[in-house]
Amino acid sequence: MEKIWIKTYPAGIPAEISIDHVASLVSLFEDACAKYADQVAYISMDREMTYGELDRLSRDFAGWLQSLGMVKGDRVALMMPNLLQYPVALFGTLRAGCVVVNVNPLYTPRELEHQLKDSGAKAIVIVENFAHTLEQVIAKTGVKHVVVTPMGDLLGMIKGTLVNFVVRHVKKMVPAWSLPGSININAALAAGRRHGAEPVKLSHDDLAFLQYTGGTTGVSKGAMLTHGNIASNVMQAHAWIKPVVVEGKEVVVTPLPLYHIFALTVSLTFLMVGGRNLLIANPRDIAGFVKEWGKYPISVATGVNTLFNGLLNHPDFAALDFTTMKVSLGGGTAVQAPVAERWQKVTKSPLLQAYGLTETSPAATINPLDLKEFNGSIGLPISSTELSIRDDAGKELAVGEIGEICIRGPQVMMGYWQRPEETANVMYADGFLRTGDMGYVDSLGFFFIVDRKKDMILVSGFNVYPNEIEEVVAMHEGVGDVAAIGVPDDNTGEAVKIFVVRKDPNLTPEEIIAHCRKHLTGYKVPKQVEFRPDLPRTNVGKILRRALKEGA
Repeated sequence: MEKIWIKTYPAGIPAEISIDHVASLVSLFEDACAKYADQVAYISMDREMTYGELDRLSRDFAGWLQSLGMVKGDRVALMMPNLLQYPVALFGTLRAGCVVVNVNPLYTPRELEHQLKDSGAKAIVIVENFAHTLEQVIAKTGVKHVVVTPMGDLLGMIKGTLVNFVVRHVKKMVPAWSLPGSININAALAAGRRHGAEPVKLSHDDLAFLQYTGGTTGVSKGAMLTHGNIASNVMQAHAWIKPVVVEGKEVVVTPLPLYHIFALTVSLTFLMVGGRNLLIANPRDIAGFVKEWGKYPISVATGVNTLFNGLLNHPDFAALDFTTMKVSLGGGTAVQAPVAERWQKVTKSPLLQAYGLTETSPAATINPLDLKEFNGSIGLPISSTELSIRDDAGKELAVGEIGEICIRGPQVMMGYWQRPEETANVMYADGFLRTGDMGYVDSLGFFFIVDRKKDMILVSGFNVYPNEIEEVVAMHEGVGDVAAIGVPDDNTGEAVKIFVVRKDPNLTPEEIIAHCRKHLTGYKVPKQVEFRPDLPRTNVGKILRRALKEGA
């Protein structure tokens, strides 16, 4: 369609961006490290890491990978919350020419085993708290090299020892584990320093990330995001924020985990402008989060609706100094108007909604930074990005008509890892990606979401696929049949509800939920269980989730 949104762009935003001058993500990173060497890049638990230090340590990590014989294209899994170890391992992996496989640290053994096997990861960096999960499955995977890092590593001798003692012995957050042959991150860095790191020639088409998302079959699949995809999205985001940011002066608070593509790309964007990135390891601890916020002149915040709401509901949040605040970005799930309005009132800065998918690196649209009030829109397509509203036959619809939102741009993934059929299902021949979200565009070029075509459930910004839930519930010997849907939830936006036909008449909801907890990450576990004598089906036997949703 005609790019009607360009005439609505704020002043200074280009219609197109180019990454011809950017060789790879690594070159972007190395340029930033050279330019801002003495400035702080990341902060965690009061420990500041400069760009220069990040440069050195990530080079050491690259050296360690190369000392093991890891070569360009090999996959390295990272399974950590927001700790300093994450950016060190992330950039080290990329500098070695390897591919980052981001893994949620809360995964169950079943989920972790699938991702490690599917990606073909040869190495993993895992925080000590979850080493016991890896222990249960590593023998069934191709992982040969393991770094186990206690939370306090890289915090310095005194601080690190204290944090590790508290985590292990006071809070008892580290279950017993045994992974023979594993090393800690300091040992890996020392070995890499001795070995040295050889630069690896990288191009836009080289893989940078395998970012896993749910599959239509219930099997998680890896979106192949190249250096060109992510570099494009970083440049697109940079073009959008450039009018309001000051190089070397911004402080960004990052409570969303860096293994989530939204937080990752935002973090990379602010590295480009010499920003300080305040990492929050446990955003569920709202009191601790508020305390950390109060220590720094925060100018940019990222999060999801539930997190912003949680902060607003904490009694100490409103007392913070917000004079440095410029903008807050909400992604992952829809921002609710009451939350956005309260946020603006308390912080005196807008809470803007952005939109994208794992498959789009992730940003595709964003609202103008000078927007005076919340408008309910997902925003305008960012530079070099086209959106098209299409019907089921792939025909483009007119302004105001509701259809499927489709996206084309340099940030759209190469495809799904080793799943050509799944890739073909979501890509049109003209390069547009089918999002599964239903929406429309207004005359100014603002896009609005009205519903989801696909059955995906959004819990606090995380994708939950009904197929996976159903597969796990069906594993219980007392279950005859099952269907999963999303239902509205005040805290998480949506929650999982399951409808179960019992094989065992004595089966209870509590038993099912306990079973799910063994096999599913917390946010995927059903909140509601309803027993039914049967489930609505099509004439070919497919369960009608839509009918269940309408009745729920």
